[in-house]
Amino acid sequence: MSSSLTITQDPSCRHPAMLDPWRMALEWGPGSVLAVLTATYGPAYRNPGATMAISPDGRFAGAITSGCVEADIILRTKEVRQTRRVQNLRYGQGSPFFDLRLPCGGAVEVRLFALQDMPVIADLARLRAHRRPVSLILSADGRLSLGQWRPTGGDGADFHIGFRPDLRFLVFGTGAEAAAFAGLVRGMGYDHMLLSHEESSLAPVRAAGSPTRLIGPRLSPERLRVDTDTAAVLFYHDHDYEPTILRQLVHTPAFYIGAQGSRATQAGRLAHLREMGLSDGELARIHGPIGLIPSSRDPNSLAISVLAEIVGLHGKQAEPLGR
Repeated sequence: MSSSLTITQDPSCRHPAMLDPWRMALEWGPGSVLAVLTATYGPAYRNPGATMAISPDGRFAGAITSGCVEADIILRTKEVRQTRRVQNLRYGQGSPFFDLRLPCGGAVEVRLFALQDMPVIADLARLRAHRRPVSLILSADGRLSLGQWRPTGGDGADFHIGFRPDLRFLVFGTGAEAAAFAGLVRGMGYDHMLLSHEESSLAPVRAAGSPTRLIGPRLSPERLRVDTDTAAVLFYHDHDYEPTILRQLVHTPAFYIGAQGSRATQAGRLAHLREMGLSDGELARIHGPIGLIPSSRDPNSLAISVLAEIVGLHGKQAEPLGR
C-alpha cells in the first residue's frame, strides 16, 4: 500500500489518541470506520478493547499502539468503506506486513470495520452518561450490539468490550489544595465536582470551569451520584468540617475516601469518628495521610501525589475500561 498519507488531527485536541473514539464516531456519523484491538501477544502498548475511530474526512480518535500502525490502519479505511468488508489484521511478530514493526517486540490483532449500527452507539453513549456498566459486542461481520457487562475479551467469533463508569471525583474542602486538585482533574478530563462550605473557595474554581456546590452542615450523599467508581477526597485545614462529611461518605459505595493531614491528624480524626459510632470496618475505609509522596506540602505536588494514588487504586479494582 502507498505510504503517502496526510493525517488530519481533530482541532479540539492536540493528541487525537486521547479522544474517546466511540463518542467521536457518534459525532462523525455514517462513514466512520472503527479499529478494535482484539488480541495482544507479548509486550503491547495498549490493552485489548483499545479502539480507534476514523472519520470520512480523515480525522481520527483513539489509538491501537503508540503510533506504530495507526497510519496503515487509516490507509485501509478507504477500502473498508468501499467494500463494507471486515478486515482482521495482525501487526508485529507473525504479520505479513514485514515493513511495519512494533518496537516492543510483540504482536497485535485488529478488527477493522465500517460502522453500521449508529443506534447501538447512541445507546452506548446514553448508558455511559448514566454511569451504567455495559458490554459492547463486536461480531465477526462487524455488527455491534449491547449486552450485560463482562470483562473485555473474545468469545468465539465475538469480541466483548466492557465499559464501566469512568473514574469520578468528589472534592471537598477549602483553599489552595482543594483548588489545585480540582484544577488537575479538570485538566485531565475527569468528571468531578468541588464541594465546600465557603463560597470564596468555590468562586475561582467555578470560574475556571469546574462544577461546584455550596454545602451546609447537613450533607445528602444520595444527591451526589456516588458509585463504586467514585473517589471522595477532603482538603480541609479546619478539620471540624470533616466528621459530618466522612460519616456520610462511609455509607456510600465510593471506592476511595481520603482526607488531607498528617499521621497525627489522621489518628485524631479516626478517634473522633470512633466516638461518633463508626465501626472499625468503616474507619478502615478512610485513607490518610493521602498521596504517594510523603509529607507533600506544596498544593500542586499534593494534588499530583493524591491523584496518582487514586488512579492506581482504581486500576487495581477492575480491568481497564473499554476504549
